[in-house]
Amino acid sequence: MSSTFFDGVGLQPVHPWLQTLHVAFLPVGGQPILDQVAAHLAQAFQRCGHVVQGSPNNETDVLFTTAPFGEPLSWREAPFFQARRQYRLRAQPSVFTMIAARPAQLDALVQRLEPALGKEPPDPLDFDFPGLAPTAYRTLVEQGRRGGPMLAVERLLQAQSMCLRILLIVGDDRPDYALHFDLVGSLARSEGGSEAFYDDIVLRVATAVSAREIGRQVVLPETISRATWESLSTPAAMRAAGLELGKRNFFTDMVRIGDLVHVPAVSGAIANQYSEGCYATWEPALPGLIATITGSARPVDKDNITDDELAVIVGLQEDGAGVVVRHVEGKRNDPPSSEAFEMLDVDQALPSTGFTIDGMGPVEVPVVRSKLHGHRGVASYDPRYVEFVPMEPAYSTYPVTCGTQAQARGIKAAFARAESLRNPADPRQLAFTLLPTHGVFIVEKWVPGMVPLQAIWEHMDAGRIRVESSVPQGPAVFEPTRVET
Repeated sequence: MSSTFFDGVGLQPVHPWLQTLHVAFLPVGGQPILDQVAAHLAQAFQRCGHVVQGSPNNETDVLFTTAPFGEPLSWREAPFFQARRQYRLRAQPSVFTMIAARPAQLDALVQRLEPALGKEPPDPLDFDFPGLAPTAYRTLVEQGRRGGPMLAVERLLQAQSMCLRILLIVGDDRPDYALHFDLVGSLARSEGGSEAFYDDIVLRVATAVSAREIGRQVVLPETISRATWESLSTPAAMRAAGLELGKRNFFTDMVRIGDLVHVPAVSGAIANQYSEGCYATWEPALPGLIATITGSARPVDKDNITDDELAVIVGLQEDGAGVVVRHVEGKRNDPPSSEAFEMLDVDQALPSTGFTIDGMGPVEVPVVRSKLHGHRGVASYDPRYVEFVPMEPAYSTYPVTCGTQAQARGIKAAFARAESLRNPADPRQLAFTLLPTHGVFIVEKWVPGMVPLQAIWEHMDAGRIRVESSVPQGPAVFEPTRVET
């Protein structure tokens, strides 16, 4: 596939690792605009070199289905839950649900949610939508206040359609534009009106499906003794850092599926909850990276963690499928966050440095001490103290999501270009990159007299990096600013 795509305005970069997909479309069911979109989309997949199937089979990578706007589906009928069983598939394909909305319908929903999100306390009746659990208003309010009313619309439609990946087609008789929704809250947009509209959708779908997940872990047989663990200063520092980040409202609330909808079979298809972000720091005594665990294993409050919410990562698997971990004697030892791979992989592209550790003396350590990943944006930064390293352009035009080899590759390449990390004489203590439609990734160097992640929260307090709730949906649009000290 070409490394660029003409979108009707200009050439846009695409990723070189996109795969050829097998795509199937389920019957639309009496929605003319979706009939139109499905027919043109099938042609676009073929035009872009993919295989369109008459019905799903064991080769199917992508399954398109439909749902009505604003009306709930039963999990017993939703293809996201039932397609694998119904078509006797060996593996679950990526399910994309197409939903059609007239502009007036979508506008009315946004106008209903906008004032409701501003009420304090919120009124649950404002969020009384068909198919939702009585507790759903909490998630809609938190998400809507974080990302605006459209993010609340996204969570509503995901809950009603029983599907995480949504293609919202907006238009009356023909599509004006399409919005791409996913687990982490993407609001990416494809503009309608030409053949390029459908090609753009194909590229976004291909990007999402081709981004291979890297959540698998391998556990080494040698455990870390309880005595060794209790002798380390890093676990306590990680617990303290969680409290500090919590004071600054860095982590957003966990999305709990059960708060949105009642789905008895949820554990068989998706996790019961998804945490928002993670952080990690290097422990020279092991040596290894101590990171927060995955929220999909069980609920995790990143603002108030315990030792059971920490994992030890000591390497990367040779095939790039995930991380290598060591368990700690007497600890629960849940898997690390899905971002664990990217957190350790960053170090492979950067130099090491010498640093004096209390009780150990001078040791060789990765130049990056701590890493912080969250579903936030950055409003501004002071380039005298903080370096911004953008990801390659293809990640802005065709974003990827967390826990994938693609995102890890993009983050690694970005920080590999960071002058503050490559040049020992550079005084800047922090560097960051933005993950379009996803969030921010911040790293800190080793700073004498500071504990892990302290440089990050002190730079936040000083205004040298201003974190905001709005997540960038494309290329970063902000100007560096000078902060008076």
